[in-house]
Amino acid sequence: MERKTDRKRGVELMVGLFVVAGFAALLFTALQAANLGSFSWTQKTYTVEAMFDNIGGLKPRAPVKSAGVVVGRVENVTFDNNLFQAKVTMTIDSQYQFPTDTEAQILTSGLLGEQYIGFVAGADEEVLESGGKIRRTQSAMVLEQMISKFMYSFVENKDNNQ
Repeated sequence: MERKTDRKRGVELMVGLFVVAGFAALLFTALQAANLGSFSWTQKTYTVEAMFDNIGGLKPRAPVKSAGVVVGRVENVTFDNNLFQAKVTMTIDSQYQFPTDTEAQILTSGLLGEQYIGFVAGADEEVLESGGKIRRTQSAMVLEQMISKFMYSFVENKDNNQ
């Protein structure tokens, strides 16, 4: 009789461990899908800001990459009423130091993928510090704007040829 209950407890314990492992895997997948799994909250970071004319679909928690490596995350996106531009605040891992003349570009993964910020490091001796501002920026290329410019130039060329 004791053997049956011991065996039953062992099976219940194994099922319980399997369920806990399933929840852990589900949590890990959810964090990865939400772009929350790359940085821990205990890492030392510094913040930098950049102004853009158009951020496209850039969202908070979007990656900041340099040479394809994630070096930080977009912390916040706001609108500056004085300059009429978008102000993007980024949190950069302190192990990555960038020159003050670094350029920030809004790029897209693939043709219609997620948008992220790409850093192109400059050659300045001084490095960005917490609260620093990136002066050189390149706004997002919006597909609809590119198509409308193409169509406008096509119609303009057609009218000029007649």
